[in-house]
Amino acid sequence: MQTMVRAIVRPEKTDEVLSALMDAGFPAVTKFNVAGRGKQRGIKIGEIQYDEIPKVMLICVVPDCDKDFVIKTIMESARSGSKGAFGDGKIFVSPVEEMYTISSGVKEA
Repeated sequence: MQTMVRAIVRPEKTDEVLSALMDAGFPAVTKFNVAGRGKQRGIKIGEIQYDEIPKVMLICVVPDCDKDFVIKTIMESARSGSKGAFGDGKIFVSPVEEMYTISSGVKEA
């Protein structure tokens, strides 16, 4: 079975996360520029309130047996400093029931 790992990370951490995944043997990643807010409801700088903050969503599909390692790799490379900070992001994990290669039409196991 395969698992989809979606990580929302700070834009300035994207290259570090992608590099860590590549070095760990997981080069296949889809990247989206996204905007949103977490529990902190955006950020206030001076008198200006920013409701949506730019982030990057990284998606990868990995074998179930590698899921924990991939999550740890993302967490370690996406975290700000040694303790982390608000806005470092989230990781969402879900099972992949079916997967197909479009060019061949082959269903993958």
